Amino acid sequence: MENKRKALGKGLEQLFNSEPLNIDTLNNYEKEIVETTKESDILEIPIKDIRSNPHQPREYFDEEALKELSESIKDHGIIEPIIVKKSIKGYDLVAGERRTKAAALAGLETIPAIIRDFTDQQMMEIALIENIQREDLSPIEEAQAYKNYIDATGLTQEEVANKFGKSRSYITNLLGLLSLPKYVQKEVINGSISMSHARVLSKIDDVDMILNLAQKVIDDGISVRELETLSKEENIIKKNKINRTVVINPRFKIYESVMRDIVGTKVQISKNKISIPFDTDKDLERILEILNIDIESE
Repeated sequence: MENKRKALGKGLEQLFNSEPLNIDTLNNYEKEIVETTKESDILEIPIKDIRSNPHQPREYFDEEALKELSESIKDHGIIEPIIVKKSIKGYDLVAGERRTKAAALAGLETIPAIIRDFTDQQMMEIALIENIQREDLSPIEEAQAYKNYIDATGLTQEEVANKFGKSRSYITNLLGLLSLPKYVQKEVINGSISMSHARVLSKIDDVDMILNLAQKVIDDGISVRELETLSKEENIIKKNKINRTVVINPRFKIYESVMRDIVGTKVQISKNKISIPFDTDKDLERILEILNIDIESE
């Protein structure tokens, strides 16, 4: 067991326990594996024998970006090897799917690879963290990834939120998107419907009304505020009716939702004040980076 943990390295070892993730460490897990692998252990394997990580949550790749990477590979080759797991028939990708796709597009038949042994759960966790932290997923893909993770680990939404440095409401709102009709989910994936619009639609229980309002978002470009107003009409059934005793400016709720999507934590707006809570110094640095605030350069 000790040897197994050493082989994984500190970043991956942290990923596979229940403690909160150190994102800086995890972002370097692939680099850690590459740097600790002997050059003689990096093998050229046939691209045709490689299949995507079966737990890969990302379904869509930027074709233009793949073409650019493909051209770079033609000129400079593969700079960093991919990481794979040996399977019954060939290999399963652990890290480096974009490189693999671009290499195939460039006409290469083989690609340099490091072979490591991972369990199915580890494969799923690696795919999830790799994509979430690199912001490669659409809201629907990210929601499905979290759902798969919860189903596989048995962790609660709150535990998952804590592990990945998100707010509980962020995870809950994401998972709520999976109740949307498949057509609407597809439009969220391709960017025709924003996360903020989708969250409003996910609170409605009438499927026909969801589809009608979703089409208005696509065709007429109505704002989140306009969608909120339409969704409050008496003939629309809401999934969760909340009785509020405090009168809150409805615009504030919209602004809170948009900001919450951006910073990944609960935001409150009241009495000419915006409150953005954070858990640790790293979390604060993450929020400042999202808001494009660079203290070092001040």
